[in-house]
Amino acid sequence: MISLIINGEHHKVDAEPDTPLLWVLRDQLGFDSTKFGCGEGMCGACTVLIDGEAMRSCTLPVGELAGRGITTLQGLETAIGKALLAAWIELDVPQCGYCQPGQILSAAALLHRTAKPSDAEIDAAMDGNLCRCGTYNRIRAAIHLAAGRIS
Repeated sequence: MISLIINGEHHKVDAEPDTPLLWVLRDQLGFDSTKFGCGEGMCGACTVLIDGEAMRSCTLPVGELAGRGITTLQGLETAIGKALLAAWIELDVPQCGYCQPGQILSAAALLHRTAKPSDAEIDAAMDGNLCRCGTYNRIRAAIHLAAGRIS
């Protein structure tokens, strides 16, 4: 059994230590906001926060995460998270929506470390979070809107 802290709650999972976190989250624990995309950590659909840092859950062995804070979109209840979700809705960011949980979690990690990011800082932080619908300009605008509301 592996003990995990997900969205502030303790969970024990029966999984091989090399099982990707993504599959434990989705298949064993029902955290279905974390999406499968490429399976290689390249698209960002599976992004979660590990101790506040955006990381790709499809490449993270669950056995290495015991005792670390894991946050999915369902657990993003901070002021930053609430501001991002409100901005996403206000600016109609999603089209298909598939990539948006990963986008929002990457944005949350950025705003946690940089209160007022520039366009270049946003682009760098969001690099690797792919959006098939091409909503990158709305994503950037929503991050700026949320940043303005947090401070």
